Amino acid sequence: MINIQPANRLSSVSEYYFSQKLREIAKMREEGKDVLNLGIGNPDLPPSVETIETLSTEARKPDVHGYQSYIGIPELRNGFAEWYKKWYKVELNPTTEVQPLIGSKEGILHITLAFVNPGDAVLVPNPGYPTYQSVSNLAEAKTIKYDLDEKNNWLPDFEALEKTDLSKVKLMWVNYPNMPTGANATMELFEKLVAFGKKHNIVICNDNPYSFILNDKKLSILAVDGAKDICIELNSMSKSHNMAGWRIALLAGNEQFVKWVLSVKSNVDSGMFRPMMIAAAKALQNPKEWHDEMNTIYAKRRELAYQIMDILECKYDKNQVGMFIWAKIPDKWKDAGEIADKVLYDKNVFITPGFIFGSNGNRYLRISLCSPESMLKEVIKRLS
Repeated sequence: MINIQPANRLSSVSEYYFSQKLREIAKMREEGKDVLNLGIGNPDLPPSVETIETLSTEARKPDVHGYQSYIGIPELRNGFAEWYKKWYKVELNPTTEVQPLIGSKEGILHITLAFVNPGDAVLVPNPGYPTYQSVSNLAEAKTIKYDLDEKNNWLPDFEALEKTDLSKVKLMWVNYPNMPTGANATMELFEKLVAFGKKHNIVICNDNPYSFILNDKKLSILAVDGAKDICIELNSMSKSHNMAGWRIALLAGNEQFVKWVLSVKSNVDSGMFRPMMIAAAKALQNPKEWHDEMNTIYAKRRELAYQIMDILECKYDKNQVGMFIWAKIPDKWKDAGEIADKVLYDKNVFITPGFIFGSNGNRYLRISLCSPESMLKEVIKRLS
């Protein structure tokens, strides 16, 4: 074993930050420290009662435990298509334009492998979800970071993009509603992205899992005329339906794009558990009242998260949406890592430092709303 070396691609990635931090928190708890974790967007609320009952009923059937189709069952594909029509006003052909996924994180890998050759380039937001960068690195692509800035409402600067060498760019990752900043999309933004993609032959990939959380304006990039020609959208049931551990998501786009992604996916996994797909289709029928109830809970938590940021003397925009609060730290701190470590080691509270999302997050903190009010109140007590 002494002469065995890992693949070169591993030198371009490291263990996921939250994987490392969760291990550290676990060690602190083993030492008797009561660490409160406000870091990860892991919904603590359950799916709807109907969803769970459907899963239980279906799982008891004797003939549902084998391999399933790589393209997902018709009930789920039809459910996703109806969901998009109801909430986003987007028409999707469930047979050719919808591909269920085992989580949208895996979808990022499938898309990258389907479109990017070694040496090609990928546009990645800064700040942005770290997986866009790491997956591109694994595919041996060059990443070109484009800046998102608070002064521009965390939207892409198209003038700066036009001055960038785009000759080798194959993909552009965008994520609206945005994580980590909470900035929302507009149809004007999506129209500009579609036009930009068509002009430069760049596939625009919008990662869209947060549009149901504290957001009255649910938008899909696929609602733009001609968007399917150049765009792919990922969506997930993790946040919108409290089903993060179920790993159920979808990819939507034109028939050719879906076929290319399926060529990768079908060589990587063997489909999803049928009862889970049936239950997910049921969850997609959740009424507006169910989502309103979830958002009522998140709204109360958000007010407490604001109080935490106030105690830390951070500044934030109350127009942000999604399940996080993104806030700028005071000048007295060197960077977000310094204040996050101070809070963790002195108060046993973990808050995510923004640097993990890119250099433009160096002076920001992010609090997750996936904790009960009692925990948030305890954090307020500790920090006060």
